[in-house]
Amino acid sequence: MNNKSACFTGHRDIDPQDLPSIKEKLREIIINCVNDGFTDFYNGGARGFDLLAAEAVLELKKIYPSLRLHIIVPCSNQTRGWREEDVIRYENVTSLADEVKCLSPVYFDGCMQVRNRYMVDNSRLVIAYLEREAGGSAGTVKYAEKIGAAVINIADI
Repeated sequence: MNNKSACFTGHRDIDPQDLPSIKEKLREIIINCVNDGFTDFYNGGARGFDLLAAEAVLELKKIYPSLRLHIIVPCSNQTRGWREEDVIRYENVTSLADEVKCLSPVYFDGCMQVRNRYMVDNSRLVIAYLEREAGGSAGTVKYAEKIGAAVINIADI
């Protein structure tokens, strides 16, 4: 676990009405992390919350150049089946990230969970957008709590 690292997990589908509030809260939380000495942010590069969080880190890198964005990709064909606009955002984020690490050359059952656990295992804090108690993000938060990582859920703020 890296004491200067945080990771993100959250839903892929977000109500467009909630986007301004989520973006504002993300920015505030990341700035608070920076003020607390965090420098590294792990992100799964998935549609929805992950891309929002990655874009927030990249925007704040302009003010805090010591920030590092690590995109942890579960499989090389993660964007298969995505809408073109999401693929473009993903490619932009990965092109600007400090590190892009692909954990598997191919998709397999459980590769998303492997990616999520990798990020949590390398972080002291999990920044989540979790509104449902089921699914990959819920499992990631439960795993983080089990191993003693701190969790901030934007949906609860």
